[in-house]
Amino acid sequence: AAGGADKFSVLLPTYNERENLPLVVWLLARTFRESGNNFEIIIIDDGSPDGTQEIAEQLEKIYGSDKILLRPRARKLGLGTAYIHGMKHATGNFIVIMDADLSHHPKFIPDFIRKQKEGNFDIVSGTRYKGNGGVYGWDLKRKLISRGANFITQVLLRPGASDLTGSFRLYRKEVLQKLMEKCVSKGYVFQMEMIVRARQLGYTIGEVPISFVDRVYGESKLGGNEIVSFLKGLLTLFATT
Repeated sequence: AAGGADKFSVLLPTYNERENLPLVVWLLARTFRESGNNFEIIIIDDGSPDGTQEIAEQLEKIYGSDKILLRPRARKLGLGTAYIHGMKHATGNFIVIMDADLSHHPKFIPDFIRKQKEGNFDIVSGTRYKGNGGVYGWDLKRKLISRGANFITQVLLRPGASDLTGSFRLYRKEVLQKLMEKCVSKGYVFQMEMIVRARQLGYTIGEVPISFVDRVYGESKLGGNEIVSFLKGLLTLFATT
């Protein structure tokens, strides 16, 4: 597709994000309109008990069902499957993945798009660890875990990207589809495996510095068991790649 014909499908997996969803959708719509890019937002809600789905239905009415597509699932089934589910409904030739909790600001998306065009990249990844990227609102423990996870991964897997556990990225749709077929991890490791597999398959990766802001509302999803499963996943990847 030529520059003007590109369409960007944003996949937004949600679970209990009723406070954040209207704002993130508004910011996304504004960002895409101002940058003149065609877009759609696919909300994959995993049966949130807090009424996220009702909010999404209202947003669908406000913005139109060509721009907001609510594609819910009955219960919490994990991030990887949420992307697969969302991709089935995506009509864009590019896919943006991001968190719905406002830790990723949509204002960086035009930078991703520019970067993609510049280098004709298959993937553009937002990085907290390069240039003027950064993390705000995390305590030291979270920062150390994230930095540590990235460092261990760099040493073991040499992936050629600086931020592996981040989940703010732009993919060519067919590349994301290919990677999803190859990916075995769930949860926190999943983002990292995507980059490692991308390298294996010879896909090109560009990076854009982003600032990550810790979630304003709701609970963080990173607990002790997440860290254990991250390390297990990392070792599995190391053994199999």
